[in-house]
Amino acid sequence: MDSPHGAAVKAEDFGLKGPRGWAFRGIGLDAAPGSLIAVEGPSGSGRTCLLLALTGRMKPTEGHAEIGRHRLPKKMAAVRRIAALGPVPGVNDLDQSLTVAEQLREGALLQRHYGAPIRSLFRSRAERRATAAARIDAALDAAGLDLATLPKGERTTVRDLERLEAVRLSVAIALLGSPQLLALDDLDIKLSDTERTEVWALLRSIAARGITVLAVCSEAPADAVVLRTGPKEDGAGAGRDADAEADAKAEAEPAAKAEAEPAAKAEAEPAVEKDSGAKKDAETGPATATATENDADDTGNDDNDDDTKGADDALAEAGRA
Repeated sequence: MDSPHGAAVKAEDFGLKGPRGWAFRGIGLDAAPGSLIAVEGPSGSGRTCLLLALTGRMKPTEGHAEIGRHRLPKKMAAVRRIAALGPVPGVNDLDQSLTVAEQLREGALLQRHYGAPIRSLFRSRAERRATAAARIDAALDAAGLDLATLPKGERTTVRDLERLEAVRLSVAIALLGSPQLLALDDLDIKLSDTERTEVWALLRSIAARGITVLAVCSEAPADAVVLRTGPKEDGAGAGRDADAEADAKAEAEPAAKAEAEPAAKAEAEPAVEKDSGAKKDAETGPATATATENDADDTGNDDNDDDTKGADDALAEAGRA
């Protein structure tokens, strides 16, 4: 696994309005590369929508943000290429029926199919497998997951993992693509106090490698850059925020699961190594491979859309995470 420079995260008057009201609004942030950023707030206060918006998966309605050198909302596709999602319930859940080894191989396959440089397509099958194995080992080490400690080793099914082990596995899969920004949701759910301490120690170690970390939690540690969400002064209360988040997750889940299908077919069909399709996938990344309407993000032609259309676009973007 490479050690990229982290992405600076900046936001000014950042907000997203859904069909039922504002999911979040008036967000301001200025965090340096390699920061540990905690999005703190009660459930239903727009935390998940904010995480998805800052990683280029949802389109904001007002304000702007900069992730590295890429400005949102115009450069959403570029942000998606440098920002990886760790565990985000309802968006990129682990497949409970797979073994740990199978889940890791699937993650490596997706990363190779969508994110690898074109020159890697000309390597031999044996070389590609060796490279993938090395990246998996490095990611597992960075995530602090020792497969030998699992009940059945790498053949342990995902459903048999403890919550902390599942978090580490999700983080390892996210790190396979050497992201500049790693985002995690509901970090402290179903974890004991000791396990929460372990998770924050893990995220600090990842930030120390230079990767910027963005984590949603109920209570942030003292050393994190804290970004708080909560009830809005304009009358959009927590109940409406919860509705907006539920809509976003409902839209995001089916497409996130469907994203794995092209890569699985690509592994089964040797034709994936042909220049035509493979080069296009490697250059465009996972989100642009699934929809052509995202081209508007990079052209800026949708600047005059009204709030309602902007909210619909935001929910649609989440599905392409």
